[in-house]
Amino acid sequence: MIIQAMHYKLNGVAPLPHLGVIRVEGDDAAKFLHGQLTQDFSLLGLSDARLAGFCSAKGRMQASFIGFKRSPSEVLLVCQHDILAPTLKRLSMFVMRAKARLMDVTADYALFGLAGDALDLVAPGASPAWTKGDVGSASLINLYPADGVRRAIWLTPVAEAAPAGAPLSTADWNWSDVRSGIAMVSTPIVEAFVPQMLNYESVGGVNFKKGCYPGQEVVARSQFRGTLKRRAYLAHADAPMQAGDEVFQADDDSQPCGVVAQAAASPFGGFDAIVSMQVSAFEANAVHLGAANGALLTLKPAPYPLLADI
Repeated sequence: MIIQAMHYKLNGVAPLPHLGVIRVEGDDAAKFLHGQLTQDFSLLGLSDARLAGFCSAKGRMQASFIGFKRSPSEVLLVCQHDILAPTLKRLSMFVMRAKARLMDVTADYALFGLAGDALDLVAPGASPAWTKGDVGSASLINLYPADGVRRAIWLTPVAEAAPAGAPLSTADWNWSDVRSGIAMVSTPIVEAFVPQMLNYESVGGVNFKKGCYPGQEVVARSQFRGTLKRRAYLAHADAPMQAGDEVFQADDDSQPCGVVAQAAASPFGGFDAIVSMQVSAFEANAVHLGAANGALLTLKPAPYPLLADI
């Protein structure tokens, strides 16, 4: 079974070496991103953040970002470091005449995850997800909670001191990411999902009112024609899981019914994961890891309401 998190497990400050940072700088920085990503960047304010996908022409996610402005003409995109180089190359192909310069600035910044009491020390009181605050030279980006515990990313120039707080392991932070129900695209799942297969439309990752972007027609058609047959759910297994692993229904070994999008070892034993799978497979509740006779998954709905099909 999936064990509910004990809040003390999510208190502290964790280093996030698995994340990278792309800087988009110039007069057209926000406008350029607005035309490439699934969220509205044209109205991005200095106190806002955006969860967004970068899709192929077929609507499949090549990357996902948490984006925010460090200054009026500078947007930073936080992503999984393992996809940063190819993603930067793809995005740069579309700059053309836009006044925007893209570069990898991961080495310029330190990133930490703040949870529970550590976040309360620097930003007391609740703050909605996808909002950004400035604390001295640091940017604080509020995320979705994990098991009711507040979480945020702290980004600061690399020469600055780390934020105060009890140490939290990167492994436990990664587990809290899974428990939040929001997966970020990494190498094993590049182009595996349209945004709705990871519930991005339900957690602020897709804006259906903005203009065109690569894959926009596919993403919109999936939503408005009521064809969402795959969703992301929480899962637990005693066996190890990792992104890209396939899952199968007990009565069908011929083809997978879903794919693990993100996984982490649970501090209480076993592994927890975000699994994108057929809605019918979730409802049948007999899903196994790797094969029809593999480790049984214990399934739970995502920890947030889903936007209804239109």
